Amino acid sequence: MKTKRNAISRRNFLAVSAATIATLATKTTAFAASEDAAAASPGTAAKKYPIGLELYSVRAELARDLPNTLRTVAKMGYEVVEFYAPYSSWTLPYAKEVRTLMDDIGLRCYSTHNNIASFTPGDSMSKAIELNQILGGRHLILASEPGGTKGLDGWKKLCDQLTAATEQLKPHGLSAGFHNHQSEWALLDGKMRIMDFIAANTPKEFVLQLDVGTCVEAGADPVAWIKANPGRIKIAHLKDWAPGSRADEKSYRVLFGEGVSPWKEITAALESAGGVECYLLEQECSRFSEFETAQRELDAWKKFRKGA
Repeated sequence: MKTKRNAISRRNFLAVSAATIATLATKTTAFAASEDAAAASPGTAAKKYPIGLELYSVRAELARDLPNTLRTVAKMGYEVVEFYAPYSSWTLPYAKEVRTLMDDIGLRCYSTHNNIASFTPGDSMSKAIELNQILGGRHLILASEPGGTKGLDGWKKLCDQLTAATEQLKPHGLSAGFHNHQSEWALLDGKMRIMDFIAANTPKEFVLQLDVGTCVEAGADPVAWIKANPGRIKIAHLKDWAPGSRADEKSYRVLFGEGVSPWKEITAALESAGGVECYLLEQECSRFSEFETAQRELDAWKKFRKGA
């Protein structure tokens, strides 16, 4: 990923000491504690759900200039970002630079998208743990199943690995999770949907990150899925979908609220039963530039929340 070579103005932490990690961890713990206290306090306003951006939505800009991309989305009003798999190539000092920048501009990172190496004991998992602790992450999400995952035996093997990873991450204050695609709503060996199999074969603290658009495209009911897995949908990708072709600006080219997803019912279920901690807007591509798309998505979300 080219972004790891980008310089961040006003700072150079390439020789930062181990004390920096402790400082960042303290900030994360303090913020999490304040959030929990606010949510638990009687008489307070309704719980606030931060709105974030899955950074794949601005992937070209991110590769070109990561610092500018983070500053730009922060200025738009995004509160949270989710880094995707290329972040695993960062050095630890660079991750500290990114975290310092995020602290400066008011962005937080609750989750990251990862490949299977982050859930496999060894150097890659150890590095993923350190990177997420530096960034302030809580959840390591498997972005997609590894190649060769087929049939009941293949998915059982993956679920066993993810279950083991959940236990291995727990002492570090982290959890594991899985991000669904359209294909995971298909039946496994003609018996049960893959997503149902994953839910049944992972522990209750394992995160089932819901990609709404792919769920809707597959003909599955996102509201029913949320209610069937209470407390496990801690992060939701607010990707919309509409029948039609990309050439007609349909499919995943629609912006939030332009598709057929029942957002009012989905958010109500997520907040009453799903255990959602934050929302992440995601857009694969649209008729607008990446930054304009991100701004329009956020504007649409705010309008929806105001009227919901």
